This record gives sequence, structure tokens and C-alpha cells, in this order.
Amino acid sequence: VQLVESGGGLVQAGGSLRLSCAASGSIFSLTAMGWYRQAPGKQRELVAHITSGGSTNYADSVKGRFTISRDNAKNTVYLQMNSLKPGDTAVYYCADPEHWGQGTQVTVSS
Repeated sequence: VQLVESGGGLVQAGGSLRLSCAASGSIFSLTAMGWYRQAPGKQRELVAHITSGGSTNYADSVKGRFTISRDNAKNTVYLQMNSLKPGDTAVYYCADPEHWGQGTQVTVSS
């Protein structure tokens, strides 16, 4: 199984980014997926999660600003991030229950 993230970058506070995670080698439609992030000096934390059936949940810090979605036909999970804050700066990872992607850097400038 391979998970490949893309879409990170540098954005000003208040801006938006959309992260993508393409999965291969798994039965993607049957697999719950999550987005995690790790800021320098901090532990990795769950940002958003989506079940195979499409149910979602979010960290309190991103509720109302981030949206996780999936396209099973494309074996891809997305994280739409709006109203970004400097505190959102981190490496963002996608994961299924057994595998992790390599991460993509998101930097939000003030």
C-alpha cells in the first residue's frame, strides 16, 4: 500500500489549501482514512477522519474550517483547509489503519 500526499505549500493567514492523498494497493473504498499533522516540537495529532461510509469527525481546533472528503473512484482522500492560521503550520500526513504517507508541509504566514 502506498499513500502519496500533495497540495501543501506556503499560504498567508486566512488563505486556503487543499491537500490530496492518493492511495494504491489497497481496497480504498472499504478503508477508513485520516489526516494527521505534526508541528515542530509537538506530537502528531489527528486532524480529521472519514470512514468508508463517509462519516467524518474533526479535531476541535479545525472544526468549521477544514473538510475531509473522499473520492472512491479516484482512490483519493482530500482535506480542504480554509481560514488557515499560523497555528496550522505543520507537516500533514494521511494514513489508513496500517500505513502512513510521507507527509506534505503546510506553512501559514501571519
